[in-house]
Amino acid sequence: MATIKIFSDSTCDLPKSLIEQYDIGIVPLYVTFGDQDFRDGVDIDPRKLYEMVDATGKLPKTAAPSPGDFASAFAPFVKEGRDIIYIGLSSHLSSTIQNAGIAAQMLEDEPGNITVIDSLNLATGVGQQVLRAARLAESGQDVSAIEAHIVEMRKHIETEFIIDTLDYLYKGGRCSGLQNIIGTLLRIRPVIKVVDGKMTPTNRVRGKREKAVEQLLNNALSLTDQMDKDTIFVTHSFSDEDAQFVQQKLKELTGAKHVYISDTGCVISSHCGTNTIGIVFAKKF
Repeated sequence: MATIKIFSDSTCDLPKSLIEQYDIGIVPLYVTFGDQDFRDGVDIDPRKLYEMVDATGKLPKTAAPSPGDFASAFAPFVKEGRDIIYIGLSSHLSSTIQNAGIAAQMLEDEPGNITVIDSLNLATGVGQQVLRAARLAESGQDVSAIEAHIVEMRKHIETEFIIDTLDYLYKGGRCSGLQNIIGTLLRIRPVIKVVDGKMTPTNRVRGKREKAVEQLLNNALSLTDQMDKDTIFVTHSFSDEDAQFVQQKLKELTGAKHVYISDTGCVISSHCGTNTIGIVFAKKF
């Protein structure tokens, strides 16, 4: 049994196979429809989420796990003397990191220690860091070495995705009704990057979806020489064919060791909608 236990939250969007392989602990965020609370990835999945949005015409609210949720998840491990490294959703997007830190203070008298790292990212931008930490822990690195590596690594994560529909941005109050109508008529798809822990629109692609997917792929390929070729993620929400196409192209054109496809969870899906697709990788450092 590894001495260090790696934790993340449900927005890290790592495939279940990797979570199980590295015994990664996942603390779910909440998705709320009216007076019903659901745990992301536990009580609700994206398919059910989209069905409920279609039925109600409204988006759910999302919320961070409480300090108590984190404390409950962490306690069994620190009580037996194991150290925890928690890497979570950007503090610019959620109070998740803050609440994990409060939980760490609540458990500070236990024999195991808890280290909380702000990923300054989302989706598999978090997952990249979590996976690296898990591999480092498996190789025998100590907490301080892993923390230093991840804090440096997070500066070099490239997270970019395209949103296929403006409906969810409109429902979530992130664009006006007029923008939604015009964007739909002109088939405008926003290109979003994560910059300094925040979602930042960088471009808009007008025309067929294929054009937007090609641009996403070409943007990643333009950085091939800078890529860490170990692991690339293609993350998506109900865009299986495009994800498989992008995965195959990345395998052929980058020579990466692993190109994983991951499904976005409910929290990210509730903000972006169906057919969202992104590419996430780390640059060399």
